[in-house]
Amino acid sequence: MKPTHGNRPIAIDLFAGAGGLSLGFEQAGFDIAAAVEFDPIHAATHEMNFPSTTVICRDVRDLSGRDIRRLAGLGRRRIDAVIGGPPCQGFSLIGQRVLEDKRNELVFHFVRLVLELKPRTFVMENVPGMVTGSHTQLLEELIERFKDGGYRVRLPYRTLAATHFGVPQERRRLFIMGARSDTRIPDYPDPVTRPRSNGRRRNGNGRAIPSSELPLCPSVEDAIGDLPAIEQHASLFSTDELRCELRGGSRYSKILRGEIRDPEDLAHPRSHERDLVTGCLRARHTDRSRQRFATTEGGATEPVSRFFKLALNGVCNTLRAGTASDRGAFSAPRPIHPIEARCISVREAARLHSYPDWFRFHRTIWHGFRQIGNSVPPLLGRAVGTAIIEALGIVPEVPDRRVDLGPTEFATFNMRQAAAYFGVSPDVIPPRRRVAAD
Repeated sequence: MKPTHGNRPIAIDLFAGAGGLSLGFEQAGFDIAAAVEFDPIHAATHEMNFPSTTVICRDVRDLSGRDIRRLAGLGRRRIDAVIGGPPCQGFSLIGQRVLEDKRNELVFHFVRLVLELKPRTFVMENVPGMVTGSHTQLLEELIERFKDGGYRVRLPYRTLAATHFGVPQERRRLFIMGARSDTRIPDYPDPVTRPRSNGRRRNGNGRAIPSSELPLCPSVEDAIGDLPAIEQHASLFSTDELRCELRGGSRYSKILRGEIRDPEDLAHPRSHERDLVTGCLRARHTDRSRQRFATTEGGATEPVSRFFKLALNGVCNTLRAGTASDRGAFSAPRPIHPIEARCISVREAARLHSYPDWFRFHRTIWHGFRQIGNSVPPLLGRAVGTAIIEALGIVPEVPDRRVDLGPTEFATFNMRQAAAYFGVSPDVIPPRRRVAAD
């Protein structure tokens, strides 16, 4: 049975993926009434982690605002926010409008659905490159369309760095926030932590580094130092689950594993077996690769694979998703563990992305890293969601009832099984062409 959403504001997440932005907004005090996701594997993962959300596994191009309201059972209820990160190429065609261009149509449909759903506020996130060069023409048309539809956009738009919001990862995302003409327009959030070096790059996002009075963001060691040494467990070649008791670690890791409560986290608490660590599936590296990984210094790039090796006192480089077969079937480079001669696991990547340990990803390394690399770090999403809450003038309820996750077999679905569950074609996403590993 879906919730009635009580006194909490409600949001709809378009292009929801596994749910990083959904989780951040839930932690800020929202309930996610509906999540739209085209990929059945990602949609199943979202439903597993957000069992009270209506997951709509459909292409946004085939949905209307009325469809979403009907499928989520919202009727005429007020929607407080529509959020999402539509994929965008943003090519400029001189003398032509680019928002309706085929290559940018998902951005166009994001705008269309906002105007049809008429939320009080909206948040669109995207890659920082969207604000450079000829891509700015698309942004200008986007803002013009929102204004024509009765929305004000908070300008200038902002590129936010995850390290400024408590995430131990060099990741920057563009955010565009706006509000209906009858609603206070939100401000972009201010940093709460200052970045630390990863040993290779300069800090920041082109803006002034936050005041030294702010605490440093967590380090790689803070994030993953308490996690088990998966190389000691042969069973992890066939399962991503490990029974073990996690001890010690930083405040950051204790919060993510549920040992201590984060007073600023307003998400519905999830039932979670504290001695079960998921996302631990081992990769099969060659002896030659292991030797190269072992001799690479932390904070440096291994010269053959071009994988970055994490430094314990630094932060992670940007975690990226691989591409589907229609775009080359490339696996994204995964960072090398700072101590063990291997690439990091899905759970370690999740920690570096600020996901709590109760959050389950697809059991495979391929899908798990795609789900993390494509998502907004929850702590970054929470900062943006909190800014929206403040603009709306809402004091959300603090939930205390624990929520059970959806069926864990969702984490093992192949594409055909996930597609069958949602009643869609398994061919909506091109199959992966496996490439031989080094």
